[in-house]
Amino acid sequence: MSTTLAGPPITVTSRHGFTESLLGYRQSGRLWWRRDDSGVHLVHPYSPADICDSVVVNELRQLVQDDVIAGQTEFEDAAVSLITSVHPDVHTAWRAFYANSVAELQGGTAEFSPVHRRARSLLAGDSVLEVGCCFGFFALQCAADGRTVTATDICGGALDLLDDASEHLNLPVTTQRGDVRALPFADQSFDTVTVLHLLEHLDPHDVDGAIAESCRVARRRVVIAVPYELEASPHFGHLTTISAKDVKRWAKVAPGRRKEIFSDHGGWLVIDL
Repeated sequence: MSTTLAGPPITVTSRHGFTESLLGYRQSGRLWWRRDDSGVHLVHPYSPADICDSVVVNELRQLVQDDVIAGQTEFEDAAVSLITSVHPDVHTAWRAFYANSVAELQGGTAEFSPVHRRARSLLAGDSVLEVGCCFGFFALQCAADGRTVTATDICGGALDLLDDASEHLNLPVTTQRGDVRALPFADQSFDTVTVLHLLEHLDPHDVDGAIAESCRVARRRVVIAVPYELEASPHFGHLTTISAKDVKRWAKVAPGRRKEIFSDHGGWLVIDL
């Protein structure tokens, strides 16, 4: 996750430690914001008790709709700043964010819960590799299910956060930095490889290679999930839109004995090897 801004700086302050007047601020969702020559200033009401992924995503989506922030870099910078501002100790803030986010996903109240629930139901065997794990919420849930879990991502900072959360929550996850286009694992290393909402982040010409790499390191099954969007979401770093036609084409060229295609909160391709 990048925190380097291409646009003006974004500062985020918890309302619990904010003593100034909100005069001159405008409201967006539960956030208050103002813009001046030094950048965008946000004030929020959240604490370690209620900070979680859905809160962050929903609040920042509203800021995007209100033209307060734009693009992936500002979105990610605002997200990191919002999370880390809920407590003076950064580690405490991130650990609360992880604990709350995993709990709401497991409880079925998060927007992404149906995707993770369906993916977990499709796992074959004991060992799982989550490719493009980002925060690693899916990997942590698989660990809670008792599976042997490895998570990989191109962003080392995200893996550092996952390592700390894994230890703090006592949910063992092994992390390894890697690129889906050239995974750093031997052939048939994992029973199931999951590629959940990752392929839309790639240039279209890289997708076939990414699927082939996932099949290479899988022993039994590859589970792919993608969002169906009318427009690519730039603040989430999506580079392309994906349709059912794309998923059908991938099934034709992907190695494997059997493929299953279906829709459930987006598109799915399950490849048995």
